[in-house]
Amino acid sequence: MMSEEQLKYLRILGEEGDKKYRLTGMFKNWFLEYSSYVILERAIPHITDGLKPVQRRILHSMKRMEDGRYNKVANIIGHTMQFHPHGDASIGDALVQLGQKDLLVDTQGNWGNVLTGDSAAAPRYIEARLSTFALEVAFNPKTTFWTSSYDGRNKEPEALPIKFPLLLAQGAEGIAVGLSTRILPHNVNELLDASIDYLNGKDFTLYPDFITGGLVDCSNYNSGVSKDGSRVKVRARITKLDRRTLAITELPYGQTTESLIRSIIAANDKGRIRVRKIDDNTADQVEILIHLAGDVSPDKTIDALYAFTRCEVTLSPDACVIMDGKPFVLPVEDMLRYNADRTRHLLKTELEIRLAELEDNWHLSSLEKIFFEEKVYKILENDAPSWEAQLAAVEKEMKRYQDRLRRPITFEEIEKLVEKPVRKISKFDIKKAEEHIQSLDKEMSRVNEHLSHLTRYTINYFKDLKKKYGSLFPRKTEIADFETIVASKVILANSKLYANKDSGFVGTELKNDEGASFVCDCSPLDEIVVFLKDGTYSVRKVEEKQYVGKDIIYTGIIKKKDERTIYNAVYRDGKGGKVYVKRFAVSSYTRDREYNLTQGKPGSQVLWFTVNPNGEAESIKVFLRAKPRLKKLIFEFSFLDIDVKGRGARGNILSHHPVQKITLLEKGVATMGGQKIWFDKDVQRLNHDERGLYLGEFSGEDSLLAVNKKGVFFTTNFDLSNRYQEEILLIEKLDTEKVFTALYYDADVEFYYIKRFRFEDSENAPQPFISTAEGSRLVALSQDASPRVEVVFGGKHAKREPLLIDAVEFISDKSFRAKGKRITTFQVDSLSFLDPLPVPVEEDIDDDPGFELEGPVEEDTTKKEKKTGIEKKVKNSGHDEDAIQMTLL
Repeated sequence: MMSEEQLKYLRILGEEGDKKYRLTGMFKNWFLEYSSYVILERAIPHITDGLKPVQRRILHSMKRMEDGRYNKVANIIGHTMQFHPHGDASIGDALVQLGQKDLLVDTQGNWGNVLTGDSAAAPRYIEARLSTFALEVAFNPKTTFWTSSYDGRNKEPEALPIKFPLLLAQGAEGIAVGLSTRILPHNVNELLDASIDYLNGKDFTLYPDFITGGLVDCSNYNSGVSKDGSRVKVRARITKLDRRTLAITELPYGQTTESLIRSIIAANDKGRIRVRKIDDNTADQVEILIHLAGDVSPDKTIDALYAFTRCEVTLSPDACVIMDGKPFVLPVEDMLRYNADRTRHLLKTELEIRLAELEDNWHLSSLEKIFFEEKVYKILENDAPSWEAQLAAVEKEMKRYQDRLRRPITFEEIEKLVEKPVRKISKFDIKKAEEHIQSLDKEMSRVNEHLSHLTRYTINYFKDLKKKYGSLFPRKTEIADFETIVASKVILANSKLYANKDSGFVGTELKNDEGASFVCDCSPLDEIVVFLKDGTYSVRKVEEKQYVGKDIIYTGIIKKKDERTIYNAVYRDGKGGKVYVKRFAVSSYTRDREYNLTQGKPGSQVLWFTVNPNGEAESIKVFLRAKPRLKKLIFEFSFLDIDVKGRGARGNILSHHPVQKITLLEKGVATMGGQKIWFDKDVQRLNHDERGLYLGEFSGEDSLLAVNKKGVFFTTNFDLSNRYQEEILLIEKLDTEKVFTALYYDADVEFYYIKRFRFEDSENAPQPFISTAEGSRLVALSQDASPRVEVVFGGKHAKREPLLIDAVEFISDKSFRAKGKRITTFQVDSLSFLDPLPVPVEEDIDDDPGFELEGPVEEDTTKKEKKTGIEKKVKNSGHDEDAIQMTLL
């Protein structure tokens, strides 16, 4: 006899034939039901109102409790449990998330901090109520479809009649069974504008906006559809306070100050960045101060923070929603179109309901007016066999006036009419009733007008929302194009590379190896090139210790696409072969592949080898081995005499005879011109790729001048890692002899000033050239040689004629630190530069008149006498030559 436990397992295994208890049946029915429930009822939002069920139930409960005052969150949770069967914890977490989005819920108390990750206080200590925005857009019981709650005791909305793209405004994240969603939040104003554009038949584009601010690159957003490769890069906003301090003032979406600082410390521990100290001063606003070591570049550190820490994160949106009871992946533009159409439908329903109410009101008001105006009520004073007979008589009399009504009179309406109290008869005012009916007619006309032009009415509805609430929702995340940061270019060179040229080992852990010598500083992401004496070379990754081959003649860091580094080489082609000379660059390569700078014959040998970062071409002295009949044993050669060719080129023949040795005759000069630099204003970076504004060729000690719109300038070198974060007004090669003219407003004295000055080298330190008083601003900056300024007066002096100023005559050029000269004491409407004055051209004076005079030329004796008199006076003065010149003047 089997026990009950054994019978249970037999049922599960299908021994009794009940498919419900077989494993296949369990997976087909139970798991399917479970997964469908999680998808539809918990994790994925519905497109109709943009809410998950728990969010919808919370808002519905708050609406039922709404009285204008705050309610304890614990009380809200308790009320919501009438509709939501999953306990108080899930309701509390969902309510806190709604409150932190700062859109539908007005909060009071400690609701946590999305910036620091601090959690909210206990539900009994915090309070909430519906926001004014939520009360306007989210509720209307007349247009709501209701369903029974989970226990059948209450009614809850199937979907809230939300007349706004709430799902796109709040965003949503959820993980279901085999399905997930991630819809990024968007800006409220931009959603309203896009809805208006859609209803007007215009194209629109949506980009995410995050409550934590930061910067976002939406070039691969692709409407938030994962199958289309949707990717969004988000960065923290990092600014330079000075050469040794960086400030993080905004966070990437999904990060907190704690997680960000933790990632920075981890990168510092791995040696990828070098940070001296981190201060977290975050409260209402993010402020993380990163203190750098003195010898660390702040620009390079910013790039390294983006490359190696959570200061830059990549988000992968997946816009999955529930529509018609099934999950769908929709582009965000389609979601907005659906919501705009649904808003129009809801507004139409509201108008139709309002019109029906107005018509009912008009009909009843008209009945009442006729009832009293035509004294139909007096029929009730007559004797009748029964009350029903009196009602029939009233109905018969009222139907005589059917032509004054818009729909048939019903018996129920007659019953309501005769129930009017007697005092209503005595106080009834026919004129007021007429005015009321006329007002109803006007309102019905307006409603019919809105129904006839429903799209226009919907557009005006969205415009009114933006007018009322738009100022509350400015865009917080800046849309920008991110440049690709190559990690190997920004990682800190915190390791030292050593090479043992005899044994053939290279690596960072050879410091104590006998015979190893220091090569250079490097990072784990660098690549090194190794040249051997037999002419073979290869590119390898930096490792702790690796064998590369004996007889190393050179090893060092190499960069791809580097065409400025030129290798000069002299080699023997095979044993006893000719001697060749060549110049080449290694701009492309495959790691760990062996190359050969010779022709590859056995016995080949490199006799001379130099590495030249700027294409230097040295001169060498070649000593040949003595041979019979060989007279010239020594000759000189300059690498300037040959061209730079590809690495596979054979080169030129230097000698047909064996070479004994080669020595340096003269160091080479750079053969490469200056580096051509462009400025890409979209990413605020320098480049060699001909993107953006061409700045010129830079070499040596050249500097770049950058001026921003705040009236601050700074100079930098032309390193491509430089960052120009403020809005740049002017960027060009620094010319310390160039005179600029600036117009600015000094808020300290409330006057406009003009100044002419030369910019100086600031060595990457920001320097203001206008007043630093709060409210001061740069009006205009000119680099014309002879600028003219037009001053248009305003205020009580608006009738004065505009003032024209020749800047060169008005003020001389001084230091950029000088205050300048006040333009006027009158009220100014605007200042602007006009076309500059023409620069005078110096003409050469030709003493030769170009013709000959006929006959003798008479001398002007009067001038001669005057000159003789001056000369005599000078001779008698007895002064030196300078004194004579001054006397002549």
